[in-house]
Amino acid sequence: MSRVPITPLADYVVAVQESATTKTASGLYLPDKGSEKPKIANVLAVGSDVKNVKVADKIIFGGYSNTDIKIDGVEYMLIKLENIYAKVN
Repeated sequence: MSRVPITPLADYVVAVQESATTKTASGLYLPDKGSEKPKIANVLAVGSDVKNVKVADKIIFGGYSNTDIKIDGVEYMLIKLENIYAKVN
């Protein structure tokens, strides 16, 4: 994923969500239906008004107002800065 086909404006971030874990630490497999996607994503692009978040950061986000867009088989998310709670170190 070398080039991001979306340029975020203002205080939006373009990110790709990490895939959900399908196997527990004890070796049990989780069904797809019952598992909730993790709220962790990798940042691919940031808008001009975004502070404290940069490309390649891993973020924890919340809210249901994210916009999901699928381009060339890749699912991107547009996340508003106010919905980003933290960065993962």
